[in-house]
Amino acid sequence: MMLLREYSLLRNATLVFLGTLAISLAAVFASWWQLRQAHLGEAAALLERDGARSRLAHAETEKEEIRLYQPQFIELRRRGLVGPERRLDWVEAIRQIQEQRRLLPLTYEIEVQQPYKLETALPTGDYAMLGSRMALHMDLLHELDLLNFLADLRQAGTFAVQDCVIRRSAGAAPAPGAPAPTLNADCTLNWLTLTPAPAHAPLGGTL
Repeated sequence: MMLLREYSLLRNATLVFLGTLAISLAAVFASWWQLRQAHLGEAAALLERDGARSRLAHAETEKEEIRLYQPQFIELRRRGLVGPERRLDWVEAIRQIQEQRRLLPLTYEIEVQQPYKLETALPTGDYAMLGSRMALHMDLLHELDLLNFLADLRQAGTFAVQDCVIRRSAGAAPAPGAPAPTLNADCTLNWLTLTPAPAHAPLGGTL
């Protein structure tokens, strides 16, 4: 009987110990879990804070760049360099210059718009530099006809002269009532545009 009573007491003490140990382990695990969640929450908060600071700094930089470059951007857009291609404006400008300058007949052809690579790298941001090559042939009375034509044409847009060859006229008969040309000019121009717009179809004409 004594042994049974001692065994019962020992068993109860063991059960109490195991229960207490289980509760202690559960409490330790819960504390560890809460601490881990707190660390994860703190890390997420720090990442969010750093992200917010980065976005704020980026926004401030963009605002400063806009303030500095907006006047230049507006001027470039006014001149036709930034925005959709304005080849109909170029065609109309050629016609008006020919009439106002009383130039001899000229012919031209504007090719499809293609990516244009500058000799010097130029940061263009989200815009692509595109070029529309124009082959131009002019009959001239003198060199100033060509120089004046190109100077007037720059009012209609931005272009780069790729090459220009002037030759003495072969003496072809002029149109009735028109003066005889003394020179011929063959030039290649590249109309430049900063725009993500797609290229247009070729366009040619005779004036």
